[in-house]
Amino acid sequence: MKFVRKCVFLLLVAAAIARVGPALASPTCTGRFANPITDICWRCMLPIRFGGLDLLSMGQEDTPNPGGSPLCACPSQLRVGFKVSFWEPVRRVDVVRRPFCLTSLGGLELDPGFDAPRGSRFSQDSTSTSSFYQVHWYVDPVIFWLEAIFDNACLEPGGFDVAYLTELDPMWHDDELTFILNPEVALFGNLAARAACAADCAAATAGFPLNTLFWCAGCQGSLYPLNGNVQAHIGGVQASSLEMTRLIAKMHREGLMWAASGEDGLCGYYPQPIMDKTGYKYHMLYPIPQTAQVSGKCCQPLGRSTILWGAGREFPFEGEDFAYMVFRKRNCCQGAF
Repeated sequence: MKFVRKCVFLLLVAAAIARVGPALASPTCTGRFANPITDICWRCMLPIRFGGLDLLSMGQEDTPNPGGSPLCACPSQLRVGFKVSFWEPVRRVDVVRRPFCLTSLGGLELDPGFDAPRGSRFSQDSTSTSSFYQVHWYVDPVIFWLEAIFDNACLEPGGFDVAYLTELDPMWHDDELTFILNPEVALFGNLAARAACAADCAAATAGFPLNTLFWCAGCQGSLYPLNGNVQAHIGGVQASSLEMTRLIAKMHREGLMWAASGEDGLCGYYPQPIMDKTGYKYHMLYPIPQTAQVSGKCCQPLGRSTILWGAGREFPFEGEDFAYMVFRKRNCCQGAF
């Protein structure tokens, strides 16, 4: 009789574990509203140049600016002025495990009435791990909507908006469908192309990534395919940085994100199907805002090694989803009249 009772007890325990096991394994929705004063590193906007001269730099990294005369003209806009350059905070990106979990909106979870692929992480063999995340794209021209600067044609206008959810994009989970968007991926699925990314990693860690190696995402791995499947998962910070970089490239490829730097950007935005990797810097907003400076800097170009800045920024439960602030290089003709 005691044996029977023990068997019944073990069966009940097993049934209870079977019921709660999936719930425990299912990722939760966590997040926090970013404080624009304390959670955003405003030094990332630097250097600010006006008329070819540095107004403020504070040792921040920059890319080359249009040379020649400090004066500029935009005939189509009937504007004459001075050349201006800075790094504008314009987008925000969530990288999450739970579908429709809006980390940047305080962990708000949407219920659209249908399922989407969940984030996952699994070992392919004893030495390789792959992962998958959903990613959210927010329009966030924070300088404009904070009204920190009024009536400036060099700032992107608009308010905060949820602009893109990968849960609604069938290509984000399917490598074959993604091939429609990036057919050139067939050229870079070989050892030589992947080995070349080591040079991009070194360049991004020392300065800015190499646009000649456009299929690489620096130390984060391969930029292709432009979806959520991470073939080489080293850590959550590395994988989420790669997902963010891929989404920026995907937005450029789909014409949903335009470039704003260089001589072509002086008079407005222009399409750029192959992203200029040197046109962006970013820093983490969640789970730990990246405001503490490392070597005088609190943001980094795309592809920089996370070893330099990512330590301790991933932890169990509330620290496995991520949010980033994206700064885009802006060259502009600031109108004098």
